[in-house]
Amino acid sequence: MWRFAIQNLVSRPLRSLLALGGLSVAIAGMVGLFSVAEGIDHMVNDTFSRIPGLAIMQAGAPLPLFSRLPADWAEEIAEMDGVRVVNPEVWSRVNVIEGQRVIAPPRFLFGTSISERQKLHKDIYRDAMVVGRFLDESDRNKQHTVISRQIAEEHEVGVGDPLSINGDTFTIVGIYHCGQLMLDVSIIVDIDVVRRLIRFEPDSACAFYVEPDGTVESETLVERIREKFRGREIQSTSNIAGALATGIPLVDLLLAIQNWLAGGTRSNQLSVVDAEAEPIEVRSSDDWAERFDEFSSDLNLFLTVMTSIGVLIAILSIINTMLMSVTERIIDFGILKANGWSRRDVMMLITCESAVLGIAGGVLGCLLGLAGTEFVNNTWPDRLQLYASPQLLLFSLGFSTVLGILGGLYPATWAMRLSPMEAIRRG
Repeated sequence: MWRFAIQNLVSRPLRSLLALGGLSVAIAGMVGLFSVAEGIDHMVNDTFSRIPGLAIMQAGAPLPLFSRLPADWAEEIAEMDGVRVVNPEVWSRVNVIEGQRVIAPPRFLFGTSISERQKLHKDIYRDAMVVGRFLDESDRNKQHTVISRQIAEEHEVGVGDPLSINGDTFTIVGIYHCGQLMLDVSIIVDIDVVRRLIRFEPDSACAFYVEPDGTVESETLVERIREKFRGREIQSTSNIAGALATGIPLVDLLLAIQNWLAGGTRSNQLSVVDAEAEPIEVRSSDDWAERFDEFSSDLNLFLTVMTSIGVLIAILSIINTMLMSVTERIIDFGILKANGWSRRDVMMLITCESAVLGIAGGVLGCLLGLAGTEFVNNTWPDRLQLYASPQLLLFSLGFSTVLGILGGLYPATWAMRLSPMEAIRRG
């Protein structure tokens, strides 16, 4: 039956190719669209899996860039049971590198406490060093920096070379490579140097990174930290609203995702005076992942709606192809029935033909979609990270097969109901 079905399709190559092309394009589009969501999901999960600690920011701040916390709170947190290290951080947007304006991808000046960072058992940047060394005590209060390999390649610089950042000259002492869009954007500098250059309050920090010692459950430690600072007052003048828009669609999308993950903004000026209010947000990697899963579900729903348009066109194309094929062979079906073929045999033949189209279209569409994602990733490695997982490809192949079968049901049912004499007479 399958051989007979394939021979029938090959006997009408142009019509079969048109139906195959329509289905392949629809499946390729589905793979391409959903690889965007999977790419973001894969990137976020991989990033958070490398960060076992807790992030503490001002409540309502979408990013550490817009957060302000008293620096002496780090000492209070460090004294709590279950805390190994508290590393204060200061973040600033980089606008110009080597005289070139930075738009996309964004770059951030990341000020970190070198002494505290050396105490970390797991450091995502230090563990990703590929050339040179990470910052140590000799770099304190000096304009020395560690940059990502992407930044080094973009500006053709290496270890020992000077690098102009926002008009200030730094010396590169090391290069790291995490391989993630969300991580390879940092220019790491001593925290006091960043404070001085951007005129950041010396008694403040943007955020704290807390590495637990493992003696206290993560959820318990998070609640203890929240309880300790509940009712504290924070005055912030950081302009959050409007600062997120960059005019670059991808950058704005990533910032919107991070804003959504953080729970959105509350106001431009946040004053926490309520005894029950929480001035800080404490998040673990699991918290970020859970929030992103919700966002990913909404994104998948949107992509499903967009993909449905192409799928509908593909179904109509298959129905049209199979209906025309049945109409042209109506005498053949009448003769087959007169020679003993049952209704089930006729229906199986047409269903097999449409299934072959579905399988072939799925395989071709998956290959096209996979090739498209690889092309995008290789062409813009520092801007997009698409990911077509094996699960997505298998689902697309199965979905295409089902579409092919469904597309042939109506023509098969119509041909099955014709009697031999009626089929020959209509032919």
